[in-house]
Amino acid sequence: MKASHPDGDSIRPGEVAIDAPLHTDAALTFIGTIRTPFATRADCPRQGDVDGPLCRIEVATPWQRALEGLAEHEQVEVLYWLHAARRDLVLQSPKANGVTRGTFALRSPLRPNPIGTAVCRLVGIEDGVVLVRGLDCLDGTPLIDLKPERCSYSPLAPKRTG
Repeated sequence: MKASHPDGDSIRPGEVAIDAPLHTDAALTFIGTIRTPFATRADCPRQGDVDGPLCRIEVATPWQRALEGLAEHEQVEVLYWLHAARRDLVLQSPKANGVTRGTFALRSPLRPNPIGTAVCRLVGIEDGVVLVRGLDCLDGTPLIDLKPERCSYSPLAPKRTG
């Protein structure tokens, strides 16, 4: 059990960190950079809001042709690498309620593989820049992928009963 993280993030009561193994089983290619008004983790909303601030997703030049057809959609799913997140917590105590839970039972950005996702409202696309509302990540966050939130052949979730 560790008491603090090298970045200075302290452990809350009930939290447990491990000496996480350094695996490099997969390689990601960052395809762009996300620009938001959020300079610190404290500035980021807990979840994105489709009426939130306008954010810019700057797609790297080699990948800009992949944006063709995306403007036909109202919402996009954005996948991004939470580059400033801790990766060693197995138990966490969110400050909102202080109840300790396993990392996989939370939507916390602190994860072994800190991949963030957000469903955003697509505002427009201009010269390789995708304009959206609904992000909840730091300015400068690396972009992993973009995809339509739904497409014509996406299955609908089954209806819940009760």
